[in-house]
Amino acid sequence: MIEIGMIVVSVICILGGIFFFTTATIGLLRFPDFFARLHATGKGDTLAVLLCLIGLAIYEGISLTGLKIVFIAVFMALAQPTATHAISRAAFRRGVQPWMKGEDKK
Repeated sequence: MIEIGMIVVSVICILGGIFFFTTATIGLLRFPDFFARLHATGKGDTLAVLLCLIGLAIYEGISLTGLKIVFIAVFMALAQPTATHAISRAAFRRGVQPWMKGEDKK
């Protein structure tokens, strides 16, 4: 009975991750400028990867592989927002201007 519950929770986490990957992709396609697109993909992909990895760790259970998946999730939770910030800061320093309401899309 516990195994079925763990499988159900892991499938829900993985499906939630797929949902956030999909919404991040829609944000990438729909938002008007580089910074908004980067924000959508940075937030959505980080949450999606974490949900998928947590789902996989729950499915794997308490084992060495599950511990490795948890370490990967912690690394991704730290690395992805840092990389997104570095990319956006580099773009701003290179002269990429944020889109303002009332401006035409380029």
